[in-house]
Amino acid sequence: MEETIAGTKTAQIPKQRGESLQEAAVRYAEERHWDVFPGTWLEAADGVQHCSCGEPVCSAPGAHPAREDWATQTTGSVTVVRRMWSKQPAASILLPTGRTFDAIEVPETAGCLALARMRRMELTLGPVSCTPDRRMHFFVLPGAAAKVPDLVRNLGWPPSSLDLVTLGEGAYVAAPPTRFGSRGAVQWACRPTPANRWLPDAEELISPLAYACGRDR
Repeated sequence: MEETIAGTKTAQIPKQRGESLQEAAVRYAEERHWDVFPGTWLEAADGVQHCSCGEPVCSAPGAHPAREDWATQTTGSVTVVRRMWSKQPAASILLPTGRTFDAIEVPETAGCLALARMRRMELTLGPVSCTPDRRMHFFVLPGAAAKVPDLVRNLGWPPSSLDLVTLGEGAYVAAPPTRFGSRGAVQWACRPTPANRWLPDAEELISPLAYACGRDR
């Protein structure tokens, strides 16, 4: 199944149905110059999929770091990426934030409302992902984590009153086609394309995002 949300523009990363996790990870490193690292994976036991971490109740089965020192694993080398996923082809694809991009995370309902508003405003968008637990990540320039709280305050919202989180240094996002157990796979709401290689600044998107999150409370 192609990892695309209906009604969104098509793109090249990933561009083929049935593309393996290794192929997708290589594309992110080669075409987008993003650092990637392998996370946990899903293992079948008695007909049920479990996270490789071994936790009976895992909050993100098959879609979180496999080790505490995950930051030392991140790489943008295509050769290293191929080697990593050759060792564990089922490993999830995780992208560290705070390097080539930060991510603004909002609920899916608010994210869809914000996307519609941004397109009406003809704002320049970066990639936007949607997770099976109904969260959306808007990719923006690094440094957003430090400035977003003040930007939200300037719009008249106490940051703690909105379900809006900025992921920067020390955090990560899962990338398509990573699966969250039986919940489904991460998808692109706005795929990475040559047109959105240059990411927007958080300041350009924060107004429609804060407005949507305020409506979604």
